[in-house]
Amino acid sequence: MTRLFLVGFMASGKTTLGRALALDLGLSFIDMDAYIERRHCKTIPTLFAERGEEGFRQVERTILHEVADFEDVVIATGGGTPCFFDNMDYMNAHGTTVWLQASPEVLFTRLTISRTQRPLVAGKTPDELRAYIASALAARDPYYTKALHTFCADQLEDRTQIATSVTRFKQEILF
Repeated sequence: MTRLFLVGFMASGKTTLGRALALDLGLSFIDMDAYIERRHCKTIPTLFAERGEEGFRQVERTILHEVADFEDVVIATGGGTPCFFDNMDYMNAHGTTVWLQASPEVLFTRLTISRTQRPLVAGKTPDELRAYIASALAARDPYYTKALHTFCADQLEDRTQIATSVTRFKQEILF
């Protein structure tokens, strides 16, 4: 039975690498944000707007406990999932956790492309976005470092880099 939890900052590559890894290993893949959106028939930004961050984190925790019962699965968590309640300890107790660590510059580049879709960074200027990344990474680091493994996720920009990262992940994490 395999249960891999991918944790890390938004845009660190959890969905990109997770989907490719699951396909390569013949496992199911779950993106928690997409799962939440399907379950609630609302987008993440809408849930944030309606419930606030605290309400959204309650929904996220409930979904985490649900998907943590699945077997033979790669689970891409939300960027903040490990940082609330006992979520990180819960994931460590129910599977293998891997922190996808991306450099602040890589995160900035990826978030610049997708920031309108992400409620915590929507509308930020480039300087505000850089400051937010630095601040949020510092705040989340104590949670992310509780992961059983750390994997550099800076090289996920095209199919070749993704395939190379899958191979490297299997060698470094799955032995």
